[in-house]
Amino acid sequence: MSSMASCTVPTTKSIVCFRKITKPAAFLSMLHRSSSSSSPRMLLLLSSSSANSAKLLNSNNGSSISSSSKPFRPVMQWQDVTVKMVVDAPASVAYKLYADREMFPKWMPFLSSVEAMEGSPDLSRYLVKLESFGQNIEYHFLAKNLQPIPDRKIHWRSIEGFENRGSVRFFPRGPSSCLVEINFSYEVPNAFAPVAFAMKPFMEKLIRGGLERFATFVKTI
Repeated sequence: MSSMASCTVPTTKSIVCFRKITKPAAFLSMLHRSSSSSSPRMLLLLSSSSANSAKLLNSNNGSSISSSSKPFRPVMQWQDVTVKMVVDAPASVAYKLYADREMFPKWMPFLSSVEAMEGSPDLSRYLVKLESFGQNIEYHFLAKNLQPIPDRKIHWRSIEGFENRGSVRFFPRGPSSCLVEINFSYEVPNAFAPVAFAMKPFMEKLIRGGLERFATFVKTI
């Protein structure tokens, strides 16, 4: 199964199209001046119809600015989230549950499935399904399970699909409890760049909710 990612960003009423901006600083300055004037608001849209030209079209007067350059590639953003919680289980028990990645959907419902790759125990394929920002979102990614530290740490990094990496650490807090700490880093998908500021609190809430469900789940075993 090949990796794929799809999602949609809500549109706005204002219009500006461009294919490539060779001088980001100058372009941002131009947008700033435009937004402070009486002209209508503008929306930045990516166009793939031509890889060798750039066009900025103002919907108010139809004027344009063009230049010849390389295809536009937006600068991607990485964000980091850390969530921790004390759970009522020894570190060895909590570690054993997290080490079995196919069990993740039991406390992380946004993970539709996690499948260990046959013949490659260090590889796992994840399917993420959730509703967010008014959209149904689905992401696939293949992750490599890095060398664990028994009863202390598991960690991974994606090698295909949605770019992410992270770790789960376990710190004993006596014979029957431990602190579980999740560190998760991810690349903001291109389609969500306009709302990147909202991604971090959303992801933090998502992961914290999963850890809370894990704390409840571990009491049932």
